[in-house]
Amino acid sequence: MSIWNRIADAVSALAQGESLTEVFDRLRSSPEKSVGFTIAVIALGAKMAKADGQVTRDEVTAFREVFDIPPHAMDSAAKVFNLARQDVAGYEEYAQRIKRMFGDEYQPLVDLVEGLFYIAVADGEYHPNEDEFLTRVSDILGIAQPCFRSLKTRFVPDADPDPYSVLRVTPETPMADIRAAWRHTVRESHPDRLVARGVPEEAIKMAEARLIAVNRAWEEIQQERAA
Repeated sequence: MSIWNRIADAVSALAQGESLTEVFDRLRSSPEKSVGFTIAVIALGAKMAKADGQVTRDEVTAFREVFDIPPHAMDSAAKVFNLARQDVAGYEEYAQRIKRMFGDEYQPLVDLVEGLFYIAVADGEYHPNEDEFLTRVSDILGIAQPCFRSLKTRFVPDADPDPYSVLRVTPETPMADIRAAWRHTVRESHPDRLVARGVPEEAIKMAEARLIAVNRAWEEIQQERAA
């Protein structure tokens, strides 16, 4: 059964009266987190869409920047999006429940924020309200500031394209430590690692883009240090 079939099952539960927050809590006990991860990105993306004031009927198509959504699954994704958009529960409550769903697992939450950055800039603009939203969500999820700055540097056109921030190091960091940080990030960006953390195969383009960014940053630092 594909992830979108499993999300359709979750949508059926929603139609029978479960709330999205209840779905998050139920998925918390599941050994498979890919459904929960996908619903979390869609649901928080819907809340973020309200934050920038650009809510449209077809905004769910922005999720194609993160997920490979086949035509037959668009209805399920759209239903989750619309339910989250209309839910009176605030995004902070969503973020808190998602944090509980993943518990002590840190990297899936970083992957989640990465997906939200994808969606935030999909329309070519990074709205101040989106920045406030992502900053607050990251705080709730426990994302460290260097990590958040690294993501922002990669995605936001106006952010300072600092290769050191991408690798979460500083210009004062010894080259050997920078190399170690680069290798660690490359390992963590491998598609198999993402799938093991709960990122669905349909979102592996996130890993591809991340690898391009970290390798470019490493090359820039090497060139700078060699000059």
